[in-house]
Amino acid sequence: MSAEYPRKEVAEAHGDTKTHVDERNAHNNRHSFGERVRNSISVQSIDETTVEGQIFSMNDVDPALDKKMRLVNNAIDEIGWTGMHMKLFFLNGFGYAADSLILLLQSVTAGQAAIEFNPSLRNGLTVAAYSGMLIGALFWGLSADVIGRRFAFNVSLFSCSVFAICAGASPNWYALGAFTALAAFGSGGNLILDTTIFLEYLPGNKQWLLTLMACFWGFAPVVAAAFAWPFLSISRYNCTSHDTCTYDNNMGWRYVWYSNGALVFVLSVLRVTVIRLKETPKYLLAKGQDQEVVNTFQEIAAKYNRTCSLTFEQLDECGPIQSTYGKSRYGVSELVAHLRGLFQTKKLGLSTSLIWLSWTLIGLAYPLFYVFLPQFLETRGAQTGQGGAYYTWRNYMITNVVGIFGPVLAGFMCNWRLLGRRYTMVIGALVTMAFFFAYTAVRTPAQNIAFTCMIYFWVNVYYGTLYAYTPESLPSAHRATGNGIAVGCNRVMGLVSAFVAEYSDTATSAPIYICAALYIAMAIIAIIMPFEPYGKRSM
Repeated sequence: MSAEYPRKEVAEAHGDTKTHVDERNAHNNRHSFGERVRNSISVQSIDETTVEGQIFSMNDVDPALDKKMRLVNNAIDEIGWTGMHMKLFFLNGFGYAADSLILLLQSVTAGQAAIEFNPSLRNGLTVAAYSGMLIGALFWGLSADVIGRRFAFNVSLFSCSVFAICAGASPNWYALGAFTALAAFGSGGNLILDTTIFLEYLPGNKQWLLTLMACFWGFAPVVAAAFAWPFLSISRYNCTSHDTCTYDNNMGWRYVWYSNGALVFVLSVLRVTVIRLKETPKYLLAKGQDQEVVNTFQEIAAKYNRTCSLTFEQLDECGPIQSTYGKSRYGVSELVAHLRGLFQTKKLGLSTSLIWLSWTLIGLAYPLFYVFLPQFLETRGAQTGQGGAYYTWRNYMITNVVGIFGPVLAGFMCNWRLLGRRYTMVIGALVTMAFFFAYTAVRTPAQNIAFTCMIYFWVNVYYGTLYAYTPESLPSAHRATGNGIAVGCNRVMGLVSAFVAEYSDTATSAPIYICAALYIAMAIIAIIMPFEPYGKRSM
């Protein structure tokens, strides 16, 4: 984004005299368009008081970083939207899909696997999945700010596919839990990198696509259900009693893991063949590799026939960055530096804390709906669905298809000036709460599927926006760390819900009111968040 500066400031920046207007015109006539753009960018970076167009400024903490980040953002905007961004949109969306897929696979296969293995803890796969995703989010999130985005991005999804296939061959319940956790370790970590990498290449006016990309979260269950429906509904693939259940007559749940694991494997291969991803420029910038930053932009510009005016000299003139790494590249000080970097100012510290709290609350409220509400209604005589595999899978497909369009609506809402990201989350949380209360009045199958669809839709409006708001509002040098901890908070609450479901009394109405209070709290937090990314560029 370019800015209009007073002629006096431009004159002073270039050392002009009182005749600066004529000299400036002559200077521009002697130089190419690209040179004039480069000069304009250089002038903008010199003005340390200018914060317009950025979500927040790091000038008081690290002036060199702030200047360089503005130069990099200008270069990204100058190149604009390319075919590479379109590829990244779909390839990164695969990570959303894989994360959703693993949660689905353990959910739909656990019952049939339990008949075969007869475990003592029937919710063990849920515990395994959330444990793997928790460790994966923290490990890949924190390491991506140290070793780089590219390696973590490619390896995490590949490992997810391998262990998902292995899960289908599990000889017992403990092996199935271990492979589920390892698959979730890869998918949960990959989710952090998807938003981080896509954002760090996006032009400022296209950052709303980060919210839209969350539609892949709902798309995955639809695809997985298409695989699971035939395998889990045909009698010859599924046994009905532990006494007669064997490996050979209970292959349905194994086929579900094999087929979906193979699908994730194909997606992981596409990532390294369709696009040869390089390290993100903002990560390179944070590590002081200015020349590599320029080289990356020049290669993109040359490939897509775009202009890139950024030079190494411009970055070098800003001085060395001081705040983005510790004394030891791979030591404890590096980790401490990234954690400290999320709280470098009071406003940034408040934002980071509220983001983590939001993830914690939705991590508890979202599973409680699926754990408690259907059982609560059943104790009060509600007929919430027809029996049989056909109706079960039909309803599952319908609700998840509807859920896909929540992030689509959120993408348009968050790019509307009157709402922005924060008020899109407010609306998503409050409308979800309203339908949540309305769901307690369900008494028929038609009402059940209608209200479930609305809850799926509106909770994804909130969730999709939160997924995008989180990396947008974190500093790029520490973005993966902050994002990983945020999602980790979410997974901790998923673990809590699994144990609550195992040992709690589902006849009480207390969880209903707890969930309602959680959604209200999420709306309030969204209102008081200090940063609004609409119309501004991430740092």
